[in-house]
Amino acid sequence: MVIESLTKVVNGYGLVSGFAIIGATMWLSYWMSAKFTKGRLHGSAIAILIGLVLSYVGGVYTGGQKGLVDVPLLSGIGILGGAMLRDFAIIATGFGVDPKELRRAGISGVLALLIGVFASFAAGAGVAYAFGYTDAVSLTTIGAGAATYIVGPVTGAAIGATSEVIALSIAAGLIKAIVVMVATPFVAPMIGLNSPRSAVIFGGLMGTSSGVAGGLAATDERLVPYGCLTAAFYTALGCLLGPSLMFFLFRGLFG
Repeated sequence: MVIESLTKVVNGYGLVSGFAIIGATMWLSYWMSAKFTKGRLHGSAIAILIGLVLSYVGGVYTGGQKGLVDVPLLSGIGILGGAMLRDFAIIATGFGVDPKELRRAGISGVLALLIGVFASFAAGAGVAYAFGYTDAVSLTTIGAGAATYIVGPVTGAAIGATSEVIALSIAAGLIKAIVVMVATPFVAPMIGLNSPRSAVIFGGLMGTSSGVAGGLAATDERLVPYGCLTAAFYTALGCLLGPSLMFFLFRGLFG
């Protein structure tokens, strides 16, 4: 009776229950980050990893296609994590950045952005091609995922990629974010990552906002705003170029 009553309440207020579940997951993730990694692995990366694992477990448990959404008590996550709210959050992030701030970073910030985006697409597509993906849609989507785990699904949804390829793009972006978080404090002395200007360039080259934020916070927290500035532009630029220029480029190369 208790489960049935709880299910009715959760199903009736799906969005509220979705916020509650996501909030609890974020609290647990940031607690784990502080407790077990001392902040070196950002809480957002742990939360994404937990989400991917739970999605897989939910899909196996129900035999469905939508992961946790197939579990009645967790169906509200489908509303909160749907395409509409996802794209709204991405667009809001892009509009929240002031272009004047990017101009203050100088030509080095702009070049870092362009090099970072194109290099990530090329690296991701190269790995995908090595593993047997030869169509332009898959190559573009996985290449976009190598940019960030946000650019991947946005690009894949826009050009009609399969759910499996989109999942691979998210996984690629997540791995990149974790590597950037963990490796940044160790490589910072080697690459001269010790000033606002270098942080701007670093954010433009890496692009993953959570990875850059976590890595710079572990290196020198004063550098975080500068790195996140170009990292935010990186995501917006990737979302613009992925379904357009990059897709046409890969389609021209691979048909």
